[in-house]
Amino acid sequence: MKPNTKKVIREWAESIVVAFLLAMVIRAFVVQAFKIPTGSMRPTLMEGDIILVNKFIYGARVPFTGLRLPALRQPQPGDVIVFIYPENPKKDFIKRLVAKGGDTVEIKGGTIYVNERPLMDSVFAKRYYYNKGQYGLEGEKLTVPQDSYFVLGDNSASSQDSRYWGFVPRKNVLGKAIIIYWPPKRIKNIQ
Repeated sequence: MKPNTKKVIREWAESIVVAFLLAMVIRAFVVQAFKIPTGSMRPTLMEGDIILVNKFIYGARVPFTGLRLPALRQPQPGDVIVFIYPENPKKDFIKRLVAKGGDTVEIKGGTIYVNERPLMDSVFAKRYYYNKGQYGLEGEKLTVPQDSYFVLGDNSASSQDSRYWGFVPRKNVLGKAIIIYWPPKRIKNIQ
């Protein structure tokens, strides 16, 4: 091999390694793509949608440690969040945050009540929420534990969510869903 050829190969190899490391850092700390597998978030998210999730906003988790970077803000009711499923840490779920630690939650007549007040924001008011599961029974008020969240799918009739398995610990939150970027006809910000 000529010295020039070795130099070119080395430059290419270095560029590939740097690009790979940069992609891994961005994926771990800034933004990550996720594919929607089910209809539990219809009509907001459809099966097959590919979304980008902002990991930085809530304080990205440092891989292989229990540490997090500082958060820009905490998750708020109405946010669509991606989190590690509490019953199987190998699965990531996506749902809408309804209530945070210390709040009381009740589903009554298809409406969600948080701290005795109906959620009237448009992302909640235009949907009917069914009383299902162990944590979503009619007439039952739940208090969300500190450092935890109560989450529901937008398609309440077909969503395994906090009504069935309880609360999402803060440490399980991966990020906020921000945009649908595939398929092209569905490109939009996630509300």
